[in-house]
Amino acid sequence: MAAMAAAGGVGLHLIGAATATLIVAVLVAAVLGRRRRARARAQAPPVEGKPAPEAGCAVGDGAGPDVGTDVIIVGAGVAGSALAYTLGKDGRRVHVIERDLTEPDRIVGELLQPGGYLKLIELGLQDCVEEIDAQRVLGYALFKDGRNTKLAYPLEKFHSDVAGRSFHNGRFIQRMRQKAASLPNVQLEQGTVTSLLEENGTVKGVQYKTKSGEELKAYAPLTIVCDGCFSNLRRALCSPKVDVPSCFIGLVLENCQLPHPNHGHVILANPSPILFYPISSTEVRCLVDVPGQKVPSIASGEMANYLKTVVAPQKSMTLS
Repeated sequence: MAAMAAAGGVGLHLIGAATATLIVAVLVAAVLGRRRRARARAQAPPVEGKPAPEAGCAVGDGAGPDVGTDVIIVGAGVAGSALAYTLGKDGRRVHVIERDLTEPDRIVGELLQPGGYLKLIELGLQDCVEEIDAQRVLGYALFKDGRNTKLAYPLEKFHSDVAGRSFHNGRFIQRMRQKAASLPNVQLEQGTVTSLLEENGTVKGVQYKTKSGEELKAYAPLTIVCDGCFSNLRRALCSPKVDVPSCFIGLVLENCQLPHPNHGHVILANPSPILFYPISSTEVRCLVDVPGQKVPSIASGEMANYLKTVVAPQKSMTLS
């Protein structure tokens, strides 16, 4: 059994809740956006010298290379890709700018809850969990002080295909990007957005640097920033107070079996929980929540010592 350690993630979350929440937010944003633009088109008088907008599209202002683009989306993660596909399927012309289009290697968003899978079905994105060796998840097993119990998802009223799904986050993201880019009216481009273009307090578009280093500007009636919790653009719009109570340490355990197949495993340890769940047919993710803002050093051996002396003695289950 091999293990690979990596540090990342902030705080302690139920795995997959963020993914499901983002998909719900995407759906709400898409619906609200359609309603607002529909009202605006119905109320706006024709502009002299420009054709009146037709249903389902917006007329560009001719201020940049993205004439005719309805929406610019910054970031092609779960939220950005799902939103691009949803708006594109609705007939919008979408320009997605993503900093890095290679497959991400992250330890977040790896377990999609059944509610998230239902949202994928609603958005027409359920095939994004296919062909990535995703594993069905039917509930959780809880361990504490030598005792354990199983909690199943209440799925009796749903189709047999409805369940949680666990997977490599990067594989899932790539499938969603491919799905969005398959639409002819969605342009997916690798580039780094450096600033928002504003005029009289209104965002008109973005300035970005292409993969080749060229500085360009893109314009659209609506710009949506979906570039994650470490967004530089967010700091330009607000001053959030970030609290970092703990950090997740992620390990991949190869060729081992969990006690309860198709279940997430939660050890209620001290000082914080330890999580196990499959991310492929041959790999199990272990997440250790380490309190405090400082991650133990891997180079100095502090990390290995923490895992051996604090975490391993509390692993109250057997891996085969």
